[in-house]
Amino acid sequence: MDKVQELIDQEKQRQQDTLCLIPSENYASNKVMDAVGSVLMNKYSEGYSSKRYYQGNGVVDELESLTIKKAKKLFGVEHVNVQPYSGSPANSAVLFGLLEPNDKIMGLSLSSGGHLTHGHPNITFSGKFFKSVQFGTDDGGVIDYGEVEKLAKEEKPKLLIIGTTAYPLILDWKRLGEIADLVGAYLVADISHVAGLVVAGVYETPVNDAHVITTTTHKTLRGPRGAMIMVTKKGLKKDPEISKKIDRAVFPGMQGGPHNNTTAGILQALIEAESEDFKKYGQQVVFSEKVLAKELVGGGLTLVTGGTQCHLMVIDLRPQKLSGSTVSEALEEVGIIVNKNAVPNDSAPPFNPSGIRIGTPALTTRGMGEIEMKKIASWILQVVEAVKLRDKTELTKIKKEVGEMCKKFPL
Repeated sequence: MDKVQELIDQEKQRQQDTLCLIPSENYASNKVMDAVGSVLMNKYSEGYSSKRYYQGNGVVDELESLTIKKAKKLFGVEHVNVQPYSGSPANSAVLFGLLEPNDKIMGLSLSSGGHLTHGHPNITFSGKFFKSVQFGTDDGGVIDYGEVEKLAKEEKPKLLIIGTTAYPLILDWKRLGEIADLVGAYLVADISHVAGLVVAGVYETPVNDAHVITTTTHKTLRGPRGAMIMVTKKGLKKDPEISKKIDRAVFPGMQGGPHNNTTAGILQALIEAESEDFKKYGQQVVFSEKVLAKELVGGGLTLVTGGTQCHLMVIDLRPQKLSGSTVSEALEEVGIIVNKNAVPNDSAPPFNPSGIRIGTPALTTRGMGEIEMKKIASWILQVVEAVKLRDKTELTKIKKEVGEMCKKFPL
């Protein structure tokens, strides 16, 4: 057998036979995957619609224009760039377009649930080329917006870039917008994790409070691995040139030709996100996450912030005296896939943190609901207890049960 196809088949089987609880992962539809695997990947299209550097881009121009039109409608924004290759390049392009080197930025720290591109110091583009001020959470893992305002007044950043990868509560975009306005800063809302929930109406949209919105197009949006940068009415009011600055930063500033096959996948995902079924999907993601959280807390586990309002939670394993690495590896043994994750004020190193992160977007796509969440919670509790007691005799039985559930919900 062809080795490439063999590896693809192996990964397909792995996905089928395991329960994906990583909140940043999901399953794209067959139509999205067909678009990404299409002949569109063969075409070079440097530039923008009707302003290309290569001939033969009539079809691509129409494709990109339709994708932009659809994104504008879904998110209620004034301008969209659909060319960024992924979320990190999208955020880098915004910073590159709106700031000068050594300008000051402000964001939520990685250990408190933020993202590397939001100013993580020393090792990232955002932390090395700009002066970065980071804020965290209180001991319970909750953002204190009064403290954020106080820090912003002291530091006077030119740009706030705010978004979450491991924060279980809904961000107060109105409050963040007011803080940005108070110090004359841009507010960039990174909704990569929750874009699908925003479209479904179960997570607050930042469209009235932020100047720029960035997002990946997979995760809860269920598209391919691409990204979009969106400009709001508020953004254009603050800076009439903001759209041009961002477009120039994406191309030619940060990258070459767009991946047209990805653009097609994004368009297909946006079309699917317009449906009533997608809204129900978003509602079910949050409902299932809350069911799972309730069961885990009832079983004695500790959640950062005490619970969840969205698609993810973070379990603090310090009361069990366990590491996130140990527990995530044990869960993988039985076919439950999560990721290790830092918790607020975590003294453990990043590669062996004190928590795990769990989310329901992928399982909800497979059709699982309340009954399955309760069963999965019981398995997680059993695995944690087995690791704690150093007795893994029950893991084989759990793995078999996990496999049986997976068969009932094919990809």
